[in-house]
Amino acid sequence: MWEERYATPDYIFGTEPAAFMVTYQDHLVAGQSALAVADGEGRNSVFMAQKGLAVTALDFAPSALEKARRLAAARGVTVDFRQADVLNRDWEDAAFDLVAGIFIQFAGPGERERLFAGMGQAVRPGGLLMLHGYRPEQVAYGTGGPPDPANMYTEDLLRDAFPEWEILVLKGYDREIAEGSAHVGRSALIDFIARKP
Repeated sequence: MWEERYATPDYIFGTEPAAFMVTYQDHLVAGQSALAVADGEGRNSVFMAQKGLAVTALDFAPSALEKARRLAAARGVTVDFRQADVLNRDWEDAAFDLVAGIFIQFAGPGERERLFAGMGQAVRPGGLLMLHGYRPEQVAYGTGGPPDPANMYTEDLLRDAFPEWEILVLKGYDREIAEGSAHVGRSALIDFIARKP
């Protein structure tokens, strides 16, 4: 499904980073290592690389990775793009200063539990996890994301998924967004940034 969706010349989520990444760019520290999970066409990993991070980006779809490589080249940065099934992989152990997942809500509750555990495993102690996505109210808006509210995030869900972590940001809100053709209009969003103990 994702390969078919990305197999178009257009960047369906745009080439600019998610507003979340721009808002919290002070957490992107030059010289640190970062992992972008299910990064799609590269807009967020490329932005992190522009901020001076050493970035590895994972995605399943070869067509998305090809566009991501073109975007990185156009912006004059290097990103280690890797094809990977993030729902079925051996996660690195404490390998990254920052792990980011932006609109990665293709995972249902059972898959999400494994995905979050793997992402958390990949963060070094003292490092950050950054998640941004939709709240269940997004289904009624219909302006992006999957149609199943079980795939969405709530503040309680994220707090419970990382119980020992220091929560730096946990905020739900509504906002008009325009991120490519796939994320346009009033959206029910949530931001989460936490530090690993």
